[in-house]
Amino acid sequence: MSLSSEVVVASAMPLPDDLSQCLVLNTVAAARSLLRRNDAKLKPFGVTVQQFSLLAAIRFHPDEPVATLAQRVLLDRTSLTRNLDRLERKGLMRRIEGKAGNARVCELTEQGNLLLDRLLPEWQRSRGKLMEGLSDEDVGSYLRVSRRLTQE
Repeated sequence: MSLSSEVVVASAMPLPDDLSQCLVLNTVAAARSLLRRNDAKLKPFGVTVQQFSLLAAIRFHPDEPVATLAQRVLLDRTSLTRNLDRLERKGLMRRIEGKAGNARVCELTEQGNLLLDRLLPEWQRSRGKLMEGLSDEDVGSYLRVSRRLTQE
């Protein structure tokens, strides 16, 4: 059998796993859908979901080095830096020298604090709508599974 006929035979065979049951593909689809919907809700405020999570992390975890923020909001360093740069250009936060050595930390500006005060109730409403139709057990199961799958 030639290589080209092997490829044809292999592609004509049914997939061993139904793609609709693939955890990776379903997780990616859910993440994209949730991100798109929530980014749309935050657009009038001029921030994205990632930027909102950074503003909240900066407020509720003051004096944390930038590297720790990346882990806290589950962003890679490049995405973290890009989003911090955008928030800084918008005047919502600033980088300052940390207490420990040369570590940089972030703090919200007055404008950033005011915006976050407006965003938190919106986030709570959005979270409430997302939870409609889900039981506490559903939510707990989802969080346990997604956290387990997130671990490396």
